[in-house]
Amino acid sequence: MEKSPIIEVAKRVCPAVITVVISKDLPRVEGFYFLPYGGEKMMMPKVNNHKMEKTKVGGGSGFIISPDGFIITSCHVVGDTAADYTIIYEPEKKFPAKVIARNPINDIAILKIDAKDIDYLELGDSDTLELGESVIAVGNSLGEFSDTVSTGVVSGLSRFITAFSGYNQQSSMLRGLIQTDAAINPGNSGGPLVNIEGKVIGVNTAVVMGAQNIGFAIPINYVKKDLEEVRKYGRLKRAFLGVKYIVLNEEISKKNKLPVFNGALVVRENLGEPPVIKDSAAEKAGIKEFDIILECSGEKITEENPLSHILEKLEINKEISLKVLRGKKEVTLKAKLDEKK
Repeated sequence: MEKSPIIEVAKRVCPAVITVVISKDLPRVEGFYFLPYGGEKMMMPKVNNHKMEKTKVGGGSGFIISPDGFIITSCHVVGDTAADYTIIYEPEKKFPAKVIARNPINDIAILKIDAKDIDYLELGDSDTLELGESVIAVGNSLGEFSDTVSTGVVSGLSRFITAFSGYNQQSSMLRGLIQTDAAINPGNSGGPLVNIEGKVIGVNTAVVMGAQNIGFAIPINYVKKDLEEVRKYGRLKRAFLGVKYIVLNEEISKKNKLPVFNGALVVRENLGEPPVIKDSAAEKAGIKEFDIILECSGEKITEENPLSHILEKLEINKEISLKVLRGKKEVTLKAKLDEKK
C-alpha cells in the first residue's frame, strides 16, 4: 500500500514545531481552607504573599523559521508582558525566549532564542492559495499533546472574525484569514499551517467554539512583512495616531443615538485616562473626545476596515487627512503620524 505524502511532510515539519511555556512569579500556595458559600463549602487556596515561586500559567505552539533561532507564534500566546517564556525544542532542550515583537493587529509575535543549527521551516506564499487546497495543521493540542498533526483543506479565504484572547479576554478584529477544516484546538495557537510541500502558509490563530471543522490561520505573507522589519530595525515600525476609540456599527450607534453607523468614536477606555494621547499626532491635529473619525487617508472606517488596519499601512512622518464628524459638522484635519513606541 502506498504511503500518504502527509507522512513525509510531518517528518519534516514536526521537529521545527515548538512548545511555548508561559510562567510567572506568583505567591506560593501553602495548603487550602474551606469557605462557606451558598450553603456549601468552597475550597480556597492559602496564599503566602511573602513567598513567590515560578509557576506555569499557560502554553501554546510556535515554529522555528531560521537556523539562528527566530520563532513565530501568535501574539495572544505571548501577550502577557510580565510573564517569562520558555521554548521546549526537545524534551531535554529548553531555551529562554525573548519576545522581539508583538503585532496584535494581525495576532503575530516574533521570538528569539540563543540557538544554532536547529530545525526550521521554509515560508511559502499565502497569496497563491486556492480553495480546496490540502493543508496540514501542526501544534501542541491543549498544550499537552505535542506534534499533533491534523489535515484538511482551505475552506475559505479573506475571512473576517472577531477573536477573543484566552489570556485577557480582550477582543480583536482579524481579517484576511485562511479558513480551514483541519482541526485547530486550544494550544495549537501559534503553530504552522503548511501546504503539501511542507511550506508554511499560515499561523494557526483561532477556532470557533461549539462548531466543528472551522478554524482560522493568519496568512504567512503578513508575517513576512513583520519579520523583514525586525531583521532590519530590531523592532516593528508602526505609524501611531494616538487615540482611544471604539469602532461603530449599527447596533452601537442606535443604542447611543449617534448620527452615523460607521467610524471610530474617540472615547476613553477608563476613567482618568485621556482618549487623546498627550503630544501625539492626534492631539496636534486637534482631535477631541467624542469626535467620530469617518475616514483616514481617504479610506472609510468600518468594522471590516477599522482604523488600526488603515494606520498599519501608512508611513511614519507622513501627513494624512482625517474626515471627522464633530457634533453635526464634518471637518477635515491634518495629522503627521508618529512612530509607535
